[in-house]
Amino acid sequence: MIESFEAERKRQRARRKWDHVGAVQVQTATVRAMKYRKGMHEVASGIWAYLQPDGGWGWSNAGLITDGDRSLLVDTLFDLKLTADMLATMRRTTPAAKNIDTLVNTHANGDHWYGNSLVEGAEIVASASAAAEMLELSPAGFAQLMKSAPDMGETGAFLMRIFGSFDFEGIDVALPNRTFSDGLDLTVGDRRVSLIEVGPAHTAGDVVVHLPDERVIFTGDILFHGGHPIVWAGPVSNWIAACDRILALDPVLVVPGHGPVARPAAVADLRGYFEYLTVEARRRFDTGMSAADAARDIDLGPYSGWSEDERVVVNVGCLYREFGAETPSDAGSPLDNMAAWAGER
Repeated sequence: MIESFEAERKRQRARRKWDHVGAVQVQTATVRAMKYRKGMHEVASGIWAYLQPDGGWGWSNAGLITDGDRSLLVDTLFDLKLTADMLATMRRTTPAAKNIDTLVNTHANGDHWYGNSLVEGAEIVASASAAAEMLELSPAGFAQLMKSAPDMGETGAFLMRIFGSFDFEGIDVALPNRTFSDGLDLTVGDRRVSLIEVGPAHTAGDVVVHLPDERVIFTGDILFHGGHPIVWAGPVSNWIAACDRILALDPVLVVPGHGPVARPAAVADLRGYFEYLTVEARRRFDTGMSAADAARDIDLGPYSGWSEDERVVVNVGCLYREFGAETPSDAGSPLDNMAAWAGER
């Protein structure tokens, strides 16, 4: 019993501390501070994460996988300037980034593909579901939305706060020219890369990029590390299953779609978040409480330190639909609901 207690204390201390792996500062799941450095971080030989603090709305990560003069890029960024800066940094870091062979988009949100047109000559790969969803989320549409924001009241002010730093003008659409369902195995030189479709969850066609020999996974937005996730598609049960699937691959490091590089414990932590939210939302659903009231009533407990907590109202709304609730015709849009939530904080 004493030995077991001491072992548990050691595990808890290990989870609270900062780990350092090579040049990468890695946060364990229980550390919420978003202290990490922008730019290239080599997570394994010839494999880099490109990080964008603070990891909030639109500030996504990308990755570069190389072997010799061959290269694969995981995602581009939200606008052309950010993507151009990233590509320039990659080319200064390694000659393999000069002509990128393959670009993988992990899903359809613009902060992971609006910069595609700058990766000239690359084969662009995504799941078929993600490619279809990209047609509904064009940069021109986003640019028009932001032009309208000043006249949209509270919701417009929220949009300007979260997306006002990005420039959506003049973006040429570059859609995937190769799609797949379920999975696709690729090579980068002699390096094995497996694309695994785990959506619908965050979006309709989420994909993770797995390097089995190096035990590294680029998760796309299946992992938000240090911030609340947002369920655009769902169901939540699929997202929980996606976390289980990542953990079953037994990675050493995971590169999230947003936030610092993490240990697998961060994925387990996110799974726990969804399990907790499911239980708490169900209790309130069973009493007849509305989804909006339930979101406000739930004590976030161990997740209260995560950023972007306005996303909880969207996540609870998704869970209510899973429980069988009908969305009232007068219910606000996800953006309206998040803007109202943020205005109350």
